[in-house]
Amino acid sequence: MRTAADGSPLPRAGEGEGARRAATPAPVRPPLASLNELDEFDTVIDVRSPAEFADDHIPGAISCPVLDDAQRAEVGTMYCQVSPFAARRIGAAMVARNIARHIEESFADKPKSWKPLVYCWRGGQRSGSMTTVLQAVGWAARQLQGGYKTYRKRVLADLVDLPRGLRFIVLHGPTGSGKTALLEAIAAGGGQTLDLEGIARHRGSVLGAMDAAQPGQRSFESAIWQVLRRCDPARPVFVESESRRVGRLTIPEDLFDALTGARCLRIVAPVAARVAHLVEEYADLTRRTDALRARLEFFVPLHGRKTVEQWQRWTDEANWPVLAEALIRTHYDPAYGRAGTPLYRRAFDDDAWEVTSLDRAERERIARAILQRFEETHA
Repeated sequence: MRTAADGSPLPRAGEGEGARRAATPAPVRPPLASLNELDEFDTVIDVRSPAEFADDHIPGAISCPVLDDAQRAEVGTMYCQVSPFAARRIGAAMVARNIARHIEESFADKPKSWKPLVYCWRGGQRSGSMTTVLQAVGWAARQLQGGYKTYRKRVLADLVDLPRGLRFIVLHGPTGSGKTALLEAIAAGGGQTLDLEGIARHRGSVLGAMDAAQPGQRSFESAIWQVLRRCDPARPVFVESESRRVGRLTIPEDLFDALTGARCLRIVAPVAARVAHLVEEYADLTRRTDALRARLEFFVPLHGRKTVEQWQRWTDEANWPVLAEALIRTHYDPAYGRAGTPLYRRAFDDDAWEVTSLDRAERERIARAILQRFEETHA
């Protein structure tokens, strides 16, 4: 045996490097990230299946599933019917191939400084696998603690608490009074807004369905949460009056309670201005007369076949101003009087904004004036 000068044994050939490697501590994985750190990441990656992602996801997240819907079903079935080990073995191969594809396709242009956050259903193996590989590449990837399940609990809790700390100003008035357009102008002018119809992808009336399908209820709530959590409590948040439901979606209960008790600003516009605005607002629908005729059928139980057939004739003639005024006088104004304003407890406070026109220039002027008034009030 070879010995050193002090009599201690010398390592055999090749042992020195191995001993040094063994003595080198393994790299320490960064701690799990919390939802409070969400805005610190460059990209949020949802590794759940496409169906899970479609149902709901963290706003702004990208979908990079480590198991697609069919693979997830196959692994789950094997787990129950064969064995957990067999399921993990086949699942690991699928996950590895999918992660490799994402690195080659979705992440190929990411710099070394890229900082992604990865999550799955509850912060388990799917997000852990992706995070481990991304960290091995050299990216500062983190895994979301508790995954989507924890995120969803946070959304539900915040949708109770956040509305209580915000000052809402509710724009209300009958159909065609330009509430949505004014809300957009206020947002463009730097005001804080909550556009429930935009989030719901529905104009909130019988004819209000948009071409894009409405999101699911949970996605609707996630998008509302994303807006509310970024609002400054020291400034007002402008919102349009809505019924409890926007299309097939329901406004969260605590938010709706906050809105119905909030300060209201009634928009008062002459019928002629409202008619012109409705023709402008529903231009997409007037280009598809067959779809409009079909939607008008909804009114038959309310106003009778004869009335609706007259509306459909005006549709065929493209007589939009006459049709819009008939809908306002026959349906929308009476319905608003019955059900619209009583929901909002301060709707009849002496706080009205009278307008003579709702064209774009006038909307922008009104939005600036409203912002100046209420921003100063709450300063």
